[in-house]
Parts: sequence; C-alpha cells; structure tokens
Amino acid sequence: MLRIGLTGGIGSGKTTVADHFSRLGITVIDADEIVRHVSSPGHHPFDAIIHHFGNEILNTDGTINRQNLGQRVFNNAAERQVLEAILHPAVRSVMQKAVQQAPPSPYCILVIPLLVETGYVDLVDRVIVVTADRKNRIDWVKKRDGLTDDQIESIMAAQASDNERRKIADDVIENNGTLDSLFRQVEKLDLKYREI
Repeated sequence: MLRIGLTGGIGSGKTTVADHFSRLGITVIDADEIVRHVSSPGHHPFDAIIHHFGNEILNTDGTINRQNLGQRVFNNAAERQVLEAILHPAVRSVMQKAVQQAPPSPYCILVIPLLVETGYVDLVDRVIVVTADRKNRIDWVKKRDGLTDDQIESIMAAQASDNERRKIADDVIENNGTLDSLFRQVEKLDLKYREI
C-alpha cells in the first residue's frame, strides 16, 4: 500500500486535511493518537516518562498532563530529547504495525507532525506538507489550545521550519484560503494518489 506522510507545523491544518482524506475513504494513522495511547497508564513509555519527569506532571486522575509536560520540554532541548528517546521507538513500532493491519484502502495517510525532526521519512513513500501563514497559525492555536504567544513561539522554535519541511515535500497544501479551497487541494491529491 502507498504510504503518504502528512506533516506541517503546529496550527497549519493537518487535522482538517487528514479528516478530509478520511471522509474520502482513506485510512488515516495519526502519530499524535499513538503518542496519547503509548503514554497512557499501563504502557512502558508512561512508566519511563514518570520515572524521569516525576509525579508532578500527572493530572489528578493519574494521566499525564500533556500541557504541563509540553511546557517543560519545549523550553528545554535536553528534556525534549529525553522525552523523544522514550516515545519515538514506541510510536514507530505501533505505526508500522498499524500500516500492516490497515483495512483495504487505495493508499494510507500517516499524520506525523514531526516527520522531519524524527527522521520518520523512511516510513513513507511520499510527503505532503501543509503550510499556513505564521500569524494564522498562531491565532488558530491560541483559539484552539488557549496557549500564550510565548508558548506557541517556543513550540514553533522546537519544530522544523516550513523551508525544512518543503525540502522533503512531494506535494504542498497551502492553507491560507477557504475550507473549500483546502478541500479541493485534498481532492486533487486524492485523485493523483489513487492513480499512483
């Protein structure tokens, strides 16, 4: 099965794009969902995260407070590397199994926000990069997640730049217009991938 990697910076519109591919009948495997799964209680990465970062990153229900943990790692490169060393092998393994067990589909979309940063390019056959103007992305993330400008800037600084992403892109979706425009770009790529 053809594996299409979907990536882009925070707030660029990856989820909206992935959801539209899903509505078109395409299997979508999301790295963020896998991260949430493997970092939940009862999984080895959860135990390793708590061992390193301590119980202060836990919610009252015993789950990881992702916003608290995110603030710690996005402002500290060494701590971010520790977290990535814990999570990335588990995410890669689960993602590979998910592709093998995916239901029949003309191709599948692997949503990997940190595709450039993790070196997961070898997991995919083609790469779509979703881009959007920086101001639009910041406004959207503030509205969606309630983060401050400084928090968003630190996340963006920890991610690859749009130029770095474009270097590995086979296809680029520009998300600076209407939803209709975005969906038309997805539908055009869907036809292209079905032909491949």
